[in-house]
Amino acid sequence: MTIFVNRMIRAAKLDVNLYEEVEADKSTLLQAMGVVVLSSIAAGLGSVGTIGPGRVLFGLVAALGGWYIWAYLNYFIGTKLLPEPQTEADLGQLLRTTGFSSSPGLIRVFGIIPGVGPIIFAVASIWMLVTMVIAVRQALDYTSTWRAVGVCAIGWIIQTVILLLLFSLLGGPPSV
Repeated sequence: MTIFVNRMIRAAKLDVNLYEEVEADKSTLLQAMGVVVLSSIAAGLGSVGTIGPGRVLFGLVAALGGWYIWAYLNYFIGTKLLPEPQTEADLGQLLRTTGFSSSPGLIRVFGIIPGVGPIIFAVASIWMLVTMVIAVRQALDYTSTWRAVGVCAIGWIIQTVILLLLFSLLGGPPSV
């Protein structure tokens, strides 16, 4: 457990060595998934006053699905559309690194504090975006941070369009 917590802290601190470590270690996939789950639970608890307890489970499932989709999009865009000469990656590497990039999301649990919730969520979102860029850069073996920003931006746009289409076909997010 100490190694897991230490990895989450290192990921949140933008430790590129951590991202290289989890990229190379296939056994960290469940830990990466655990980070996504914990981050989602923290977000649910931090916003339970505004979304209601029933939506926390929906948020958890959506977070896991979103993590997989975004990792896949980053993998495809980064290796097929925007690779650098040294780029070599597989989907597992992106899942592991991007999963750990959710570590700063744990602070969203403090969103339950009246009056500071939106600030906490904004800080967590920006922090998670920065860790995502680092995770993608390391997993794709990029030398350019800007290329990693581009991959993340394109992936985010595509994922947003997919989610909007799904919600429009299904009549919006489920109400609980």
